[in-house]
Amino acid sequence: MPKNAPEYFAHPTAVLDEGCRIGAGTRIWHFCHVSAGAEIGEECTLGQNVFVADDVRLGRNVKVQNNVSLYTGVECADDVFIGPSAVFTNVINPRAAVVRRHEYQPTKLGRGVSIGANATIVCGVNLGEYAFVGAGAVVTKDVPAYALVYGNPAKRRGWMSRLGHTLQFDAHGYASCPESGEVYSLGRTGTLTCITPDSNA
Repeated sequence: MPKNAPEYFAHPTAVLDEGCRIGAGTRIWHFCHVSAGAEIGEECTLGQNVFVADDVRLGRNVKVQNNVSLYTGVECADDVFIGPSAVFTNVINPRAAVVRRHEYQPTKLGRGVSIGANATIVCGVNLGEYAFVGAGAVVTKDVPAYALVYGNPAKRRGWMSRLGHTLQFDAHGYASCPESGEVYSLGRTGTLTCITPDSNA
């Protein structure tokens, strides 16, 4: 258990290596293992049997569901959701007989990203803010902000609002979230922008 730890909950079966940093309000459930160099933000949740490796960084309010391993190189911004049994890698070409610890590649998840159950995120990719990865997808390339991707390999199938609704665009390339009313603009370069003031505050 780290010294001078802030107020958080860890189930008695969880293993917290000396030197890990855990934010206030975080909840760590059965059979988790948080490595010494990991940093977990405030108000996070680690479900049952989650492994967090050295140098993993989780922002505030990150929800990691059961049976997920976050390997060195994974960085999550605030409000990320990672579904049960999602898979991350950190080496492109692993071989049991070849040591590749110096070849770990970073994987960055922007604010508000959601990853569905059993999805695989191959290392070295960036997921833009509020991207949505469908269940069982295999992500091998960067994902733009607000994009909905699924399949193997994952491809963009649409766009999602900040609150997780599929967006329908008018003839001028504008769409609004049916829940929040936020307005989005689809640019000619295929990028989506939320144009409602302060929507990301």
